[in-house]
Amino acid sequence: MVDAARHLAALSLPSGIEEGSVFRSLFIAYPDSLLLVDQAGAIMLANPSAAALLGYAPDELVGLNVDVLVPDSIRPRHASYREAYGRAPRPRPMGTDMELVAKRKDGSEVMVEIALSPLQDQGLPFVVAAIRDIGAYPRVKQALQRARYSDHLAQLGRLAVDTRDLNVVLEQVPRIAAAGLEVEVAMVLLLESNGLEFRVASALGNVPGEEIGARIANRPDTPPGFVLSQGRPVVIADYREERRFAVPPGYLEAGLVSALAVPLSDRGRVIGMLSVRSKEAKRFGEEEQRFLESLSNLLATSLQRVQTEEALAHAQRLESVGQLTGGIAHDFNNLLTVIQGNLQVLEELPALAQDAYAQQLVAAATRASRRGAELTGKLLAFSRRQVLQPDVVDIHALLHSLADMLRRTLDQHIHIAVDTPPGCPPVLADPMQLESALLNIAINARDAMPEGGTLYFRTEAGTSPPPTLSAPGVEPNAEGRFVAISISDTGTGMTDEVKERVFEPFFTTKAAGRGTGLGMSTVYGFVKQSKGAVAVDSRLAAGTTVTLYLPQLEEAGGEPAAGSAMAEELADEAIPAGLRVMLVEDDAEVRKVVQTFLLTLGCEVETAANGEEALSAMSKMPGVSAQRGEPFDLLLSDIALGAGMRGTQLAAEVQQRFPRIAILLMSGFSSELLDADQSVPQSWELLPKPCTRAELARAIARLLAARLP
Repeated sequence: MVDAARHLAALSLPSGIEEGSVFRSLFIAYPDSLLLVDQAGAIMLANPSAAALLGYAPDELVGLNVDVLVPDSIRPRHASYREAYGRAPRPRPMGTDMELVAKRKDGSEVMVEIALSPLQDQGLPFVVAAIRDIGAYPRVKQALQRARYSDHLAQLGRLAVDTRDLNVVLEQVPRIAAAGLEVEVAMVLLLESNGLEFRVASALGNVPGEEIGARIANRPDTPPGFVLSQGRPVVIADYREERRFAVPPGYLEAGLVSALAVPLSDRGRVIGMLSVRSKEAKRFGEEEQRFLESLSNLLATSLQRVQTEEALAHAQRLESVGQLTGGIAHDFNNLLTVIQGNLQVLEELPALAQDAYAQQLVAAATRASRRGAELTGKLLAFSRRQVLQPDVVDIHALLHSLADMLRRTLDQHIHIAVDTPPGCPPVLADPMQLESALLNIAINARDAMPEGGTLYFRTEAGTSPPPTLSAPGVEPNAEGRFVAISISDTGTGMTDEVKERVFEPFFTTKAAGRGTGLGMSTVYGFVKQSKGAVAVDSRLAAGTTVTLYLPQLEEAGGEPAAGSAMAEELADEAIPAGLRVMLVEDDAEVRKVVQTFLLTLGCEVETAANGEEALSAMSKMPGVSAQRGEPFDLLLSDIALGAGMRGTQLAAEVQQRFPRIAILLMSGFSSELLDADQSVPQSWELLPKPCTRAELARAIARLLAARLP
């Protein structure tokens, strides 16, 4: 020590300045930590920076061996290195060695850089060690912070990939956010489907009134409501100075001072937010905001993935059900065709005409078979592959009948009112699908009025849908005249976001397991297929009105009601006597029923079980018919004909050979009829099974009328 002081004193300094005091002041004031160490590793001098960095008092360091400042795990390696360095000391500047770690007095560790300056060349047996806390470098500190953020983001990313349980992801997000930002409180809030309040989905840190599951009003004067109204990240530097919204007293009581909140978005729509709070003022800057936004994006992606997977699984389940129902539809509809056909024949038998009891039994069985056909239609309707059968519909009668049924089935607290002028013109639509659409809307209205209310049906004849309505499905330039059917409720109403998505397939605001999300999309598909339009008007807490615009039947007075005796009689008269028909049906019982229908309509009928048999019979016919100059006037064929030629192939082959033969195809598969509707010539007629004799007669009449020159 004396030799060192003597060596320092020998250096020349300006006169009047005492050398010892200068060098002591320099040693003390130097910003890096300095240790003077002898050849044995004992600390001879330590400056205040070293004491502060290592957690000792300056005089506590003097006399300690530097090995004390090395973590236990690397102490043997450090001793070996120090011994080798003592044999060949050399200057070593900072930044030229691997990262080093120093051990503080309390046992904690700090990452450091160390420069070594041997003094042997100056005749002194010492080494000066300059130690720098690299975490104190602004750039290094920022890099370490970013590395920590990246590590926490990767942690959430791995969790999102590894787990399919959204609750696990939601539970961990506040923990990851709090650990990454080193704050006391973090939470995820999700916006409820009604848009009126937030729900605390997960949280870390106890804040009164914001426990998991708590509800917070969505108003601009509440913290989450304010963030939602801004639609962007919000930084609160100091709650005590905040004036943009009301600060809950619990925040200040918990010692919270600053906060950062970022919206949680799903495809551009805010569905919640991620919020962190600290007991330090002005705690959050741009780096913290970027980290929290990245965390929010990862969470939103995870939410979207789970929802997409659920929707896909839902769609796959629906597709499976669709395949199942489609697979049984043909056979089931064939059975219904046989049942309905034979019941109609029984009803018209002279022996039963005067037997009231027998007629009663036949009528009951007929009604049951029709309900079976309706059930098949409903099983297929969810897939929106239902073939529409437009007909004349008396809206006045339909709505009053529907209202009577709803009064018996809905909650007694729901009042049902109908306003349909008796002179309201009929519409052209599928009666069963229209009733199903109205029923879907009525059920949604019931669910929106859990405490009761009013369900109101109203009709109005108009020229076109109002052009000012911008709801999906409205065609402002639609031509023709329409009847507007409005269904209103006094329920909870919809947010703008819900209203925009109301017609999306699989979108539902109902609890899991209570809705498929296909009700309104089916309504939309039905109305569009019917060449109409649909609009929704809704306000929160003010109810909802759904309006269907359906084509008004022109000259309604001259059109007989569907199913009436007059309609059947006119259809029968439109079929010329002696019409020659080739009937092709692989099911023998169905073939027999349809043959009976045709015979009672005055037709001459040849039958075949498949396409090959039909072509062979037609090619061998010796003569031609009087009406068309062809072997037959009409080919009536099922589309599915077993393992051989399909009905569409048969019809194409027949039309190529005999261009003047009319084509009527029938099927119990709605999907077959839809596909055929898109691919076959418009001159062909399509008939769903099961069908009555009147429906068959009307189909033939339409086909023949369309072929008249």
